[in-house]
Amino acid sequence: MRFTPGESHRDLALLTRQILTDRVTVDRLRDIEAKDICLDRPLWQELATAGVLAAALPRRAGGDGLGLLEQCGVLVEVGRSVAPVPYLSSIVTAAAGLATFGDERQLSHWVTPALKGSVILTAALAEGAVHAERVAGRWVLTGAKTTVPAAPDADLVLVPAKVDGATAVFLVCSDDLGVTVEPQQVAGGEGAGWIDLARVALPDGRLLGTVADGETIAAWLTTRATVGSCAVQLGVTERALELTAEYVRTRIQFGRPIGTFQAVAQRLADAYVDVEAIRLTLWQAAWRLAEGLPCPTEVATAKFWAADAGHRVAHTAVHLHGGVGIDLDHHLHRYFLAAKHHEFRLGGATAHLRAIGAALTSTDLENHDGPVDE
Repeated sequence: MRFTPGESHRDLALLTRQILTDRVTVDRLRDIEAKDICLDRPLWQELATAGVLAAALPRRAGGDGLGLLEQCGVLVEVGRSVAPVPYLSSIVTAAAGLATFGDERQLSHWVTPALKGSVILTAALAEGAVHAERVAGRWVLTGAKTTVPAAPDADLVLVPAKVDGATAVFLVCSDDLGVTVEPQQVAGGEGAGWIDLARVALPDGRLLGTVADGETIAAWLTTRATVGSCAVQLGVTERALELTAEYVRTRIQFGRPIGTFQAVAQRLADAYVDVEAIRLTLWQAAWRLAEGLPCPTEVATAKFWAADAGHRVAHTAVHLHGGVGIDLDHHLHRYFLAAKHHEFRLGGATAHLRAIGAALTSTDLENHDGPVDE
């Protein structure tokens, strides 16, 4: 496993950090929050103009040919700045999925504009159920999906639906007849929406791949979204820890910086270990996924650490900031909300442990090349 990022990875992450550091200021975030919106469109367009959106997508889709590791590098920077942009849902999940499984028409109609920042894409992979049936030569979708990332701003949603017991993935436009999108209140992240589909009729060109490939496509999208969320969580917790370390060096109590108190130093040390665990498990899962290697255990492990350790780091940051940690005028609360958002998005620790156990007793043990310790 290669843990050292390549030159292209570092360059893209550095470019992203420069743009976000310049543009995502506290005042700008306050202005966006006051307008109750979740997407900074001028910033999104600037990232597109700089080539950030296109860099880590296949050349056949108009990208520069970089991949998942570079996408994760961008997501870490998005997390560090808590930038209000849908890079995870629009580029890493939906655009990458279309670029991998879509036909030429779907690429030109949706991925090319997405790379230019002119349309927003997303995928409805969370709660809810949708069913599809053939009626008069068209696909008719009925059902609902909740907490769909970036749904209020999305022009196109990739929607998995059940077709006679199988799964197929459809391309649903927000303005299709029978589609209703209602914003939902979530803390942190890219915003979310409830999508209701009332007998939405779609032509065959709105099917991604084939029905036979649907399970594979849906699993691919879910895995990419999961690893991407872990990458954002790494950026969020990494920067939250930095802000907390800076604060305890300058906050004086009883004539000395509170960072010199043993209890404070111990909590910071624990938080550092947690951030490094998120980092290690993320890159392990991302590398294996990018290499096309079996990685159910690695992805489940990354999910566990991003959710569980993310919770601890967020609470440590708030506690060590004292009263200002819960003050909405202080910048730290955005990192707390972002960390909680990805903690809840990734799920509870029990579910992750069960997923790890299931993976260990199936795929990994079947494919294990060496001896297994009893």
